[in-house]
Amino acid sequence: MYILKQREIAFDDSWDVIVVGGGPSGCTAAAASAREGAKTLLVEASGCLGGMGTSGLVPAWCPFSDMKRIIYGGLAEKVFNAVKTGMPHVPTEKVDWVPIDPELLKRVYDDMIINAGATVLFHTSLCAVDKESDDIVSAIILSNKEGLTAYKAKVYVDCTGDADLSYWAGAPFIKGDGKSGELQPATHCFILSNVDDYGFIYGPKTHQKDTSSPIHAIQASGRYPLIPDKHACSSLIGPGTVGFNTGHIWNVDNTDPVSVSKALIHGRKMAASFRDGLAEFHPKAYGNAFLVATGSLMGVRETRRIIGDYVLTIDDYFARKSFSDEICRNSYYIDIHGNKNESVKANEQKYETDSIYEKYKAGESHGIPYRCLTPKGLMNVLVAGRSISTDRIMQGSTRVMPTCLAMGEAAGMAAAHSLKSDRVDVHAVDTSLLRKRLREEGAYLP
Repeated sequence: MYILKQREIAFDDSWDVIVVGGGPSGCTAAAASAREGAKTLLVEASGCLGGMGTSGLVPAWCPFSDMKRIIYGGLAEKVFNAVKTGMPHVPTEKVDWVPIDPELLKRVYDDMIINAGATVLFHTSLCAVDKESDDIVSAIILSNKEGLTAYKAKVYVDCTGDADLSYWAGAPFIKGDGKSGELQPATHCFILSNVDDYGFIYGPKTHQKDTSSPIHAIQASGRYPLIPDKHACSSLIGPGTVGFNTGHIWNVDNTDPVSVSKALIHGRKMAASFRDGLAEFHPKAYGNAFLVATGSLMGVRETRRIIGDYVLTIDDYFARKSFSDEICRNSYYIDIHGNKNESVKANEQKYETDSIYEKYKAGESHGIPYRCLTPKGLMNVLVAGRSISTDRIMQGSTRVMPTCLAMGEAAGMAAAHSLKSDRVDVHAVDTSLLRKRLREEGAYLP
């Protein structure tokens, strides 16, 4: 144990709302908060906004529709359309599994934040939380090139993905399965360039469910031991450029820096191995492919989930449940990536992790209540993103980017609305007014 010497650090108490984490939920939270008139700061540890869609190189959006209409409206739909419009090879009518140009997406998020009137602080990390009482966060400590600085706001929105702010503030949480500590595997996404477009479009697909996929031959050859299973998804993100969400890395804990550091080193080697395997077994598309980038973020699917005023469950999913305080709808299937033993079964084509749970039919969805964003025991903290209050199975559906965009807008708007009371309490926000404003901004709340 090392005890820091007492000292004074710089202090900035000029903010109404501070959003920590500039992924999809953080971006829409900051934009919505500023749009509602709150002086808003967005804090991001990397040098760009967007999280997994940019720094993480996830190559495609999960579906934006319920197979009948777009249901992730408002700012989510605006971001989606802005990126799709800038990708001429994507059909205008396509709304599900649309490729992502990560550089374009960075600029879209930049413009959204600046145009809304929020301020962004890059290369700045949350490193401590201070409380004035058991239920009120009084300040957060940020670290960047200026050293340590204390920042005070009336409301904080935790969009860190791992519920770091809430956890350090003492909010109750569950991590992974809550018992063994098991977490879904991570994936280190990457981009190959100099791919033959014709070979990619008209040749065999890399997805493991395609019986002609080269991933089966790669695995069977035994020459690529760094490729652990047949998980393989890819999207054409630009001319001769293919993004991959491919391969699993087990036992990665994003709250453990040592674990993530090892995984990133391993993931970069895996990406090179995939390039070589694809060049050998699908040469018409990948014979001259070049590994141009790996994600600067590891593709982490789960860590902590807060315990909020309501815990969304798998029963709610099956019931297609609606809520009087719902702030968005969600139609994504239960997408839990299995442990290593389950992946071995999948390799043997005896097990499919995404076919265990019933998938929705066209037009079906469920609501996400505002109460999933309000951590118990904290009056001036909201949470948005993959760490909202759900059970573990339900989190396999709510964790994806379209849903995070939609819930982030609601969290930012609610943060601004909570400032109107004499005593800030995010649990007491008028959800009727919140839902009315969300609808006015284009949210889908039937």
